[in-house]
Parts: sequence; structure tokens; C-alpha cells
Amino acid sequence: MQKVFLSIATGIMVIAGCTILSLNQATAQTKKVSKMKKVLFVVTSHDKKGDTGQPTGYYLAEVSHPWEVLHKAGYEIDFVSPKGGKAPVDGFNLDDSTNKKFWEDTKYRTKIENTMKPSEVKPEEYSAILYAGGHGTMWDFADNAELSTITQKIYENNGVVSAVCHGPAGLVNIKLNNGKYLVDGKKINAFTNEEEIAVGLENVVPFMLETKLIERGAIFEKSGLWQNHVVADQRVVTGQNPASAKSVGEATLAELRKLK
Repeated sequence: MQKVFLSIATGIMVIAGCTILSLNQATAQTKKVSKMKKVLFVVTSHDKKGDTGQPTGYYLAEVSHPWEVLHKAGYEIDFVSPKGGKAPVDGFNLDDSTNKKFWEDTKYRTKIENTMKPSEVKPEEYSAILYAGGHGTMWDFADNAELSTITQKIYENNGVVSAVCHGPAGLVNIKLNNGKYLVDGKKINAFTNEEEIAVGLENVVPFMLETKLIERGAIFEKSGLWQNHVVADQRVVTGQNPASAKSVGEATLAELRKLK
């Protein structure tokens, strides 16, 4: 009889152990799925073009077009800005149906008007980070150490880093654990020197983005003025200008799907 009780007790312990193991595995799997379905968008907090008095901010289409691609694919999008809170918007064109769709989405309109501060971000939750453009980024992306650290952690956790137009300003000072710049030796694209000259802001922005990326070791690729040009290299996706925004979203999604 004692042997029977011991056998039953042992069986219960085994079942309990298996149950706990299964629960742990399920929890781990849930965390993995959660991480794989979140992308962090970075937008500027800066609202003036140098001393010109001209307003700026994040460029709406460079948020809405990649947002639509990734949102449709089932990804949750969060927003962070250097200062947190309401982010200034530029390129406010609701004749663009994708802009209108984003702006009238109550959930995401609320998110972008209440962006997180970098200190509130948990990098381990995200499988990708995307830097949206707009001239404001040239003043508050490059030297933000917190955003650089967040990006480095996401990338070195096998994540994807994306940026469009002036968004790559956020990539110029990011260094990896091996001491190299993130863009060093990678094919990179961004708002070109020619495009900056064409809009008459070459003497207003604090640095020329193309030039700075090349200084950091980027293999810079570009097309003519205002052409859609996107390049993906070693989990880094970059696009040249607003015309490239949707393609950046699509290329980011393609990179994410490679990780599964």
C-alpha cells in the first residue's frame, strides 16, 4: 500500500512539474510573440528650422506610410521622442489618404500626441526601431545618447533598425559593442546633399546628413532628386526622402519576416 501511495505521489509531482514547465514555456513563448509584434517609431521634438523661424517637426507621411504597412501586418506601433509628449508635425497633408487614415485613427493619434520619453522605453520589447524624418530630426536625434542606446540594444538583440529621409540623423553617432559605428561598412541611404541644397537649407541644418554618414563609414547610395530609393543591409533599412516612406515600411517588414 505504501508503494502505491509513493507511486501516486511521484506521479502527482511529475504532473505538477510538467505543468509548471509548460506554463513557463508558454510564458516565454508569449513574451517572444509580444516582442516580435512591436515596432518603436522615433519622432522629433524639435519644431524650428534653426534661426529661420520656419516651423518643422516629424514629416507626417514618413510616419503614416510605414505605419500603415506594419500595422496592416499585425505589428503594434509605439512612439518615442527626445522630450516625450506631443510631437510637432510637418508636411500636414490630409489629401494623402494614408495620412488621413493615420490622423483619424484615435488610438494612434493619441499615441503620437503623447509620445514616450526615452527613459520609458524597454528596448527588449521591440523587434524593430524606425526613425521618421522631418527637418527637426537634424537638431535633436544625433546627440541623444538615450535613443542611441535604445537602438544599439534593439539591433544587438537581432532587431531591425530603419530610418527615412532625415531620420538617419539618429544613426550617425550610434556605436555597437565592438566599438564600430552602426553604419560603418553598411549600404546606407538618406536625404542627399543635393536635396538639402535644392530646398535651400544647406546653411541652416547643423550638418549635411549624407556627408556625416560617409564620415562614419557608410557606403552611401542615392538616386536623383525626390526619387524613391531604399536600401537594406545587415538589418539596417534606410530610405532617401518622403517618396521612399512606404518602401521603407515594406523593406522593414521584409527584414522582420526573415527573423522568424
